[in-house]
Order: sequence, then C-alpha cells, then structure tokens
Amino acid sequence: MSHDGVRLRAVMRSVVFLTAGALAVPTLASCGSDDESGKPLAAQDIAPAGRDLVADGGTLRWAVDDVPETLNTFQSDADDATTRVAQAVLPAMFRLDAQGRPQRDADYLESAKVVDTEPKQVVLYKLDQQAVWSDGREIGAADFAAQWRALSGKDSAYWTARNAGYDRIEKIERGANNLEVKVTFSRPYADWKALFSPLYPKDVMGTPDAFNDGARRKLKVTAGAFSVQKVDRKDKEIVLGRNPHWWGRPAKLSQIVLAAVPLDKRAAALADGSVDLAEIDPADASRIALAGRAKGTSTPLQGASPTGRDENKNESRQKKKLSKKERKALAKFLRQQDALRAFTVRRSLEPAYTQLALNGSEGPLADERVRRAVARALDRTELAKVVLKPLGLPAVPVGSHLALSGQAAYADNSGALGGQDTTEAQALLADAGWVPGGPVKDKGEKAAGSEGKKSKKTDDESEGGSDGQYIVGEDNKDPQDHTKKHGHGDESSKHLADGKQYDGRKVKQGGAPGAYAPKGTAAPADAKTGLLAKDGKPLALRFVLPSGTGSESLGAVADSISRMLEKVGIRTEITKVSDDSYFKDHIASGQYDLALYSWPASAFPATDARPIFAKPVPAADGSLNVEQNYTRVGTDQVDQLFDQAASTLDEDESASLVRKADARIWAAAGSIPLYQRPQLTAARRSLANAGSFGFQTPLYEDMGFLKKGAAPSASPTKD
Repeated sequence: MSHDGVRLRAVMRSVVFLTAGALAVPTLASCGSDDESGKPLAAQDIAPAGRDLVADGGTLRWAVDDVPETLNTFQSDADDATTRVAQAVLPAMFRLDAQGRPQRDADYLESAKVVDTEPKQVVLYKLDQQAVWSDGREIGAADFAAQWRALSGKDSAYWTARNAGYDRIEKIERGANNLEVKVTFSRPYADWKALFSPLYPKDVMGTPDAFNDGARRKLKVTAGAFSVQKVDRKDKEIVLGRNPHWWGRPAKLSQIVLAAVPLDKRAAALADGSVDLAEIDPADASRIALAGRAKGTSTPLQGASPTGRDENKNESRQKKKLSKKERKALAKFLRQQDALRAFTVRRSLEPAYTQLALNGSEGPLADERVRRAVARALDRTELAKVVLKPLGLPAVPVGSHLALSGQAAYADNSGALGGQDTTEAQALLADAGWVPGGPVKDKGEKAAGSEGKKSKKTDDESEGGSDGQYIVGEDNKDPQDHTKKHGHGDESSKHLADGKQYDGRKVKQGGAPGAYAPKGTAAPADAKTGLLAKDGKPLALRFVLPSGTGSESLGAVADSISRMLEKVGIRTEITKVSDDSYFKDHIASGQYDLALYSWPASAFPATDARPIFAKPVPAADGSLNVEQNYTRVGTDQVDQLFDQAASTLDEDESASLVRKADARIWAAAGSIPLYQRPQLTAARRSLANAGSFGFQTPLYEDMGFLKKGAAPSASPTKD
C-alpha cells in the first residue's frame, strides 16, 4: 500500500475497526447432514432474482486484480481473471453447482457418460445441436481432438502448465454423427468430467504457435453468452459483449467490463462509480456496512471516530483542531461514505482453505512426533474464530485437506491426528527427546530449527526490526505486544498466498529455514515458560509470513498459534517478508519451519490434489522434486491411494479412497487445515445474481440490474 501524505485509508482505518457492530450480523448457520460430506458451511450470497425481474441491458463493471497476461487457462501465468473470461465466453462440458460438484452444462451437452469400461474406458459426449462457435462452425470432435493433442504432454512445443487427465486419453473420434464425440482412454480415469472445461476452438489448440501466443491477448472465436470485444491494457480493462450467435438464454447485460483495481483502492472505486462489483477486504466491508447503517445522516455513527480516537475521548477530540490534510481526508471520507450507501456486502465462504504448513524436510519438524505435537497444541476452532467470527461467518475448522464441506469427497478426518490436547503434545515432545530446561550451549550456538543453519538475510526481511522478526517465548515477552503495536485486521479475500503458481518441480535444498536463538540467549530453564531443549539447542521454529496488503489476519492467526505452541514449550520466531518473496524465496525453496498459506478446493481431488501431497523424490541433479508439496512430507501409501482413486470409475469408491488418503495425510501432520477462507463482495444493491458465489460457477447470462420496483429473493445476510 502506498502512503501519499495523509491517505484516506490511513486516516480512516480506525473508524471501521472501532465500530464493533458494523459487521455484527447473525452468524450463518452451519448445515448438518447425515451424509459424510455434509453441506456447504455458508450459502452463496448473490441476491438471486428471476430473469423476469432483471432488466435487459446495462454494463456491469467488475473489479479484478489485473488484466490477465493470457486468456489461455492452460498456461502457467493464467490467473483468476483468465478464468473469469473463460467462464463467460467458452464452452464447459461441466460446471460446478452450489455444493462444488460437477454438473452437465445443458447449453453444450445433451449427455455425457461412460459407455464402455472393457477393454478400455470410453466416454460418449452428445453435444447440443445448436452449439456453435461465434464464427458459425459447429462445436465438434475436431475441437476435442485438438485440445487433447495440445495438452497430452507428448509435444513439448506446446507450453502447457498442466496435462492431468489428457495424458490418459488414447484417441478421440467422431461418433455416429457430428454431434457425438467418442473419447477412449488408455487407462481408467475417474475425473473425466474435469476435461474439456473450458473447451477452446481448434484454431487456438491446433498448432503450438496458436496455443502459445494466439490466445494470450485475444480470443477471436468463442462460444459463450459473451464474447471478448476488447482487451485494453492501457486503460486496464477487458470488455465482454453479448454474443449474437449464442443459442442459450440471452444475456441480460449488454456488457461486462473487467476493470483492474488494486485491493486497497476498491472502496474508492466503488464510491466514485468506477465499479459495481468487487471482492473486498474486511476493513472495506466494515466501511460499507457502516455507510448502510448511517442512512439519513452525513456523519459517522456514534462510537466511530474519523481520527481514530474512542468516543470516550470525544470532548478532547473536539477541542483539537484538525490539520488541513486531516480536514481534507475527512471530507473525502464522508463523501465516499455517502456514495457507499448504494452498496451492500455479500458474504460467503470461498472455495479455499488456509492451512498451517510444517516443513518436514529437516530440523525438529523432520520428526513426525514433533509435527504431531505442534498439531495437538492447536485449538483449530479458536483459530477459525479469529478470522471468521467478526464477519458473521461459521467458525468451523476444516476437517479435510482434499475437499470442503458439501463436496462429494469431504469427510472430517482430523480424528486420525487428534484434537487439541496439551498433555498429549507434551508427551510427544518428551518422547522425541525435547525436555524442559535442558542444557543449552553458550553464546553463538544456533537453535534447533532446520538443523540450526541460518539462511542469509534477504532484502525483504527487516534487520531486527519489529516488522521483520520477533520471538515468542523469549524473555517472557507477550506476542500481543507486537500485535498491539502494529495492529491486525481480518482475513482478506484477496491474500490467498496460494502455492499453485509455483510448480516446484525441482527445488534446491538451500540454507536453513530454522529459527535461531539470538546471541546471548540463556538456557530455557525458566520453570514458568517450560521451553524445551535437546542436545544443547532450544526448540525454536521459524514462522514465515507475508507482509503485504490483506495479510493482517495471517499475522493475527500466527500470533494465536505462537501462544498455543509456547504453552507446550515451543518457541517461535515470526519473520515477515514481502509478498513477492514469500513463495519464491521461502515456501517453494523450503526456507521456513512454519507458514500459513491457502489452497483452493477442487471437485476432482484425486487429480488436482495429488501434486500437493505427493511424496517428494530426488532428481538426477541432486535437487528435490516436490511438485507442489511445499511441506516435503509425503508417503508411498498416500500416493498409492491417489492413484487408485483416480483410476476407479465407481464414484463412491473413488470418494472413499480420497477420504482414506486424507486420513493418512492428517496422520503425517505435514499440514494442518485451519479454516475456510471468507469471501466478501461489495455489490451495488440493484445488482442481481452476482456477489459471493461460493462453490458455484457464475451464470453470467443471468446477471443484471433489477427492474424498477423489483426485489431479489432473500439473501443469507443483510446489512
């Protein structure tokens, strides 16, 4: 975040945080079910309305992080905006429903099913007879075959980021007529519904040049409710317009403009009318809720102070003369608040979860007993409350690494590791040889984290400053002192800290990610703290966090984790690094002991989750091929269960195998799922069928602005 003089956000931040009631909405009830998979913990919040209530025409301006570098979702630099464009303009054989389960898209498919299993699996797709590309050509087998060849992995000239599933296809051919496509697999593939979604035209997939470059900046041929009209990198927006060749329900909107707006500028963009729909952080959600409650007034609500002071100090504040910059910032804030009354906050849970990652490659965490002790020290419900309770969302800890509540493969398998138990955690540590007040070597000796080797300090780490490192458990310092000094917010819907952008195929095992006792540290023999030591070294773990916009809640969760670990004798050293450095220089390269980051949930975990939990294997050059398993913890048994699940065509049996794999991932304690991430979306009150979608793929043709006098159906939450 930039700071130009007295920034509006800097001056007004305390207004939204002091207004404790601004987000005090009733907690969305968790849904129970006899089915192991349950139901989504929170319903989507999109202001649903029938198409007859939605006006024809209009332009929806929707905030995205940036104009995507590519419009090809199968390239490594594809991002969320790439996906959004693809969903609106390209065919998908299957889309996700509100429970995160794949459903046939009737606009493209009359049917799709496995018609043979012996000697080979054969899937027969029957296409809708009206399905055509925007150039008038029928969608058919040639498009399926071109995409298969491009993504099969057999031709290295195609710069693909993934080929899972396509590498199992043996051949694709026309069926009984032009509307039938027959796909034969060389080996069984349970997740076949993941394929051809999206489907690109053969013009894009037909040659390496077309694949690599042709669809990066434009998509000439499409087949969705919308088409790409313009990619404007100067004005940082993509314009989607109605597709005149679309055969489905006509799009209500005339245009959708995806406008690049940074997270910390979205409240201002909403207020000045630049956007109608935007994912926002909790601070902005509070501002919008506050504006909605202040109807009929032009001043902040009682209890909120634009200068960040408590109402109890109202008298002294009135006596203080505001500076010219402060008056200007206050006036701007009040104008924006007035404009923000036209918006509401739509809340749900994102299809992604935040986890605590434990680097098991070296140091104390290479011992499974220590990893399990860390896990048993945590109260995951309390950690979920830190982020979700202030937002009125269900503070229910995630019980699976491989699916979320409501998805077919979900089951709470955390019992394979066990719940919070301080006594058990201490017993595990004692069994691993870590004892209270053990002898510690004198000055200059390293702590035990990751073999005690200290990596060279990078430019993004503060040199001993409070924004860089602080140690929980040293000299009885309270980690809350750090929190009080720097403050923290709640989970930002934009700070995914998502490892999927780093494939980690060959990661060098570099310097030591451990935490280190500062010079002069005395032996941890203080009976009050009970900190542990072994072989002359204290048990200290380096906890690495990102420091950018939206990372405040990760800091709050990390502080809570550190206090929980201190109770069982584990010291943590928290190091904050820049967002740019976080994954590349720390997580992907193994320069950490503990870390917080998130993974998106998949409807096809047997395929998509395998690289995240696959057992790392040594490469010929001495590096470690970790794929996306940045904890470096894996087992042959988990790999075998994934392979079996991906090759089992019985859906129930495949889900059962995924659950067994998850139970073993829990037992290995390489990562600890904490909570499902909040999804906060600011939407113009008149906008229907858009907002926080949860699991479901958006229906772009149904989005639009309500007719005068019309009202949407009841939403899960209200401001």
